[in-house]
Amino acid sequence: MVTGRGGTRLAMAAWSISPAAAVIAFLLLDLPRVSQAQTFSFPFRQPETCGHNQYFDISALSCVPCGANQRRDSLGTSCVCVPGFQMISNNGGPDIICKKCPENMKGVTEDGWNCISCPGGLTAEGKCHCPTGHILVERNVNGTLLSQATCKLCDESEDSFTVADALGNRCIPCEPTFINTNRSCTCSEPNILTGGLCFSSTVNFPPRIISAARYGELGMSLTSEWFAKYLQSSAAACLVYANLTSCQALGNMCVMNMNSYDSVTLDACQLFQFIFKNTARLHTVHSVSFWRQNLPWLFYGDQLGLAPQVLRTTPLPTNFIFKGQNKNSKLKFIAASYDVRGNFLKWQSLEGGVLQLCPDTETRLNAAYSFGTTYQQNCEIPLSKILNDFPTPIFYDVYVEYTNENQHQYIWAVPVLNLNLQHNNIFVNRDSASGKWLLTRRIFLVDALSGRENDIGSQPRLIRIATQISLSIHLVPNTENGNIYPPLITIAYSDIDTKDPNSQSVKVSFSVKYEMNQEEAQVRTDIALGVLGGLAVLSSLLKTAGWKRRIGSPMIDLQTVMKFLVYYAGDLANVFFIITVGTGLYWLIFFKAQKLAFVLLPGPAQEERLVTYVGCAFALKVVGFKNLALMDLSSSLSRSPASYIAPYSLILRYAVSTVLWLVIGIIQIVFFAVFYERFIEDKIRQFVDLCCMSNISVFLLSHKCFGYYIHGRSVHGHADTNMEEMNMNLKREAENLCSQRGLVPNTDGQTFQIAVSSQMRQHYDRIHETLTRKNGPALSSSASTFEQSIKAYHTMNKFLGSFIDHVHKEMDYIIKDKLLLERILGMEFMEPMEKSIFYNDEGYSFSSVLYYGNEATLLIYDLLFFSVVDLVNQDFLLAAFLTYLQQEIKKITVWKSVEPEMEISRKICSGNIINVTQIFSPPC
Repeated sequence: MVTGRGGTRLAMAAWSISPAAAVIAFLLLDLPRVSQAQTFSFPFRQPETCGHNQYFDISALSCVPCGANQRRDSLGTSCVCVPGFQMISNNGGPDIICKKCPENMKGVTEDGWNCISCPGGLTAEGKCHCPTGHILVERNVNGTLLSQATCKLCDESEDSFTVADALGNRCIPCEPTFINTNRSCTCSEPNILTGGLCFSSTVNFPPRIISAARYGELGMSLTSEWFAKYLQSSAAACLVYANLTSCQALGNMCVMNMNSYDSVTLDACQLFQFIFKNTARLHTVHSVSFWRQNLPWLFYGDQLGLAPQVLRTTPLPTNFIFKGQNKNSKLKFIAASYDVRGNFLKWQSLEGGVLQLCPDTETRLNAAYSFGTTYQQNCEIPLSKILNDFPTPIFYDVYVEYTNENQHQYIWAVPVLNLNLQHNNIFVNRDSASGKWLLTRRIFLVDALSGRENDIGSQPRLIRIATQISLSIHLVPNTENGNIYPPLITIAYSDIDTKDPNSQSVKVSFSVKYEMNQEEAQVRTDIALGVLGGLAVLSSLLKTAGWKRRIGSPMIDLQTVMKFLVYYAGDLANVFFIITVGTGLYWLIFFKAQKLAFVLLPGPAQEERLVTYVGCAFALKVVGFKNLALMDLSSSLSRSPASYIAPYSLILRYAVSTVLWLVIGIIQIVFFAVFYERFIEDKIRQFVDLCCMSNISVFLLSHKCFGYYIHGRSVHGHADTNMEEMNMNLKREAENLCSQRGLVPNTDGQTFQIAVSSQMRQHYDRIHETLTRKNGPALSSSASTFEQSIKAYHTMNKFLGSFIDHVHKEMDYIIKDKLLLERILGMEFMEPMEKSIFYNDEGYSFSSVLYYGNEATLLIYDLLFFSVVDLVNQDFLLAAFLTYLQQEIKKITVWKSVEPEMEISRKICSGNIINVTQIFSPPC
């Protein structure tokens, strides 16, 4: 309570208000206050660092001295009396009181509360000591304390067959094998004593058993204390007495040795094989030839070629259905679990992370067993945590549970491919050929027991951890009912030297993958690639032939070959694009929409081929939808944050991105073609109108003898007029009071594709040469150069105008429509020999020489660029940003390339001397 007048007045004032308020005021006044210099750190101590006369205070987290005549207990968290002192009070921690025992009663009872006289010597703890075979008696039957303890000898005669227990406080029956073998509680020679069991010397049992634990990863073996104590006894009890737990314990020791064996070393697995062969007279279990009565099922035999029969002969007799009333989309794995001593623990489902060492939410852990979901889990775990969580191994025999047609529950054994198994010192299960594999049954996650050399209670020298567990599900070929072959568990163990568990860690993974025979799909892809590739060659030849005709060159030279290769590269890029898009759409549609499991996603090898095709297509060309690309069967566009997110499939990711890109592109094309260009503005048509209003015709030669013509001659004779007269002219056109704009009288055709004769082209070149010539006496100054250019321009303008007006009969032209096949192939069948040919072009195909007219090529190029970036980085946002960036760079590059021509045209147009522009010259 705060002293002083101010504090008293404050408390009295609070009391005058209400008793509750007064109590609050006093509490507030008595709260401790934090000093500015106060720190919040203190020395770090661990229980084992406390001294012999100190205990670890679990509240203060520090070592505290014990009281007088006291020492710390075995746990180190409280105190006990030293030898020769009895407890008279104990409230925990240091709050105990010890009293010295009298001289005639120097011993202390087992519970520590009383002093007692001992018949013999004392133990180090000050308790009474009895000889071997005797038990210590301190109290009467009713609990009354004796004045002097006694040592009673257990009766080992045939009438009782009793011995003292391990603690020496009661007599228990002798081990049955001692009685059966020797009719006594001792195992005398020539009988064999091993693992606390007694066996007759007449039993046919292998000698020289090796109590070694194999560590093939480290290329070494060590003498295991667990094997030394229990291997021979478990094997003998299994063989002689058919003891079920002993047989299971022997099997566990074989599994701890990675199911490895050879014909020389008589270790755990060789002992198991010896017993298996010597019990051939016994029945098999459930008609499985590899499963002998009384023995665990560890192997599928050691015959070559047996593994493919087990894995690919008989389908699992159940169907996986993803939709409808009979939905069955979960893989129901269960396991029979055993402890290291061979005791059956329980049946348990694998859900909840039984085989998954990485911690996670139950929802994400259970997602591993949702059929069709490719699952991948990785993490790094401290070795100290593993040692704490798995002091002894737990063993699992895994089965898949299913319901037959009669709705009866059955289980199917799941085979195991142990990559650490050695047969005659060879890692046979690491071979790519499945015919050389040796399949097994039982697995464990962590073995921290067999690596203990001298004491079972000591820290293991070596620890073995299942660092990679993979569950493979293979779809039956050509199935339409959702059938699969038996799943396969592939497991790899790592052997770790436990030098410093607190600083060591281990990386572990758990995965589920789905497989199917992709050979048929690959053959179809190859056929499509061959057929379309052949069509690409034919298309490229036609394009090259059309190009040769347009440039007026009949010779096949190096330039022709190079042009063919350029055309072929573009067509081949389209082939790869069609193949990849078709492949992606196939997997996206059929995998996501299937009701019965009949198709699974391609593996990494097939995905690598797709990426190669996409890369080839790109090289030759120069937002919740991403959830559809996940490697599971869900078609949902959104996922809960707590749910498991499957890895992305490259094929589905590519399919989703291309579909979205094409859909957006097609929507834009339809919008502009159907609505925008019809009701708002059509820039190409406006350009043609502008040419007509400006009285400017455009002559474009994209090839030597082929190009485009825009007839922009004004029907009013001139364009130099004021706004009033221009408006009047437009009204006259609208009311059909003047002639039409077309090149041919009484028509509206203003745009044409043109194939010019070689004579016309030669005349054109002679005039154009003066425009491009840089040297000569007439071009000695910039002023004379410009005047020469204007003169040449007038000459070209006059020639082209007269050519259009049919003045030059030797260079005349005709106007016709293109044939349908000519339009499809993009080439001309008729060669302009004596006369040039003007083809009516209502589709404004001259836009193909502009950036505006290459939407399809640009769309495919941008799509491929986006897909390549996304497949490499797995990031839609980054791919979209880089695609936009390269689009802007392309626009800038194109603008820079035409800027000089724009400047020349601007200067010429400023003199009002142009009515027909030359190749690629933009309008004024």
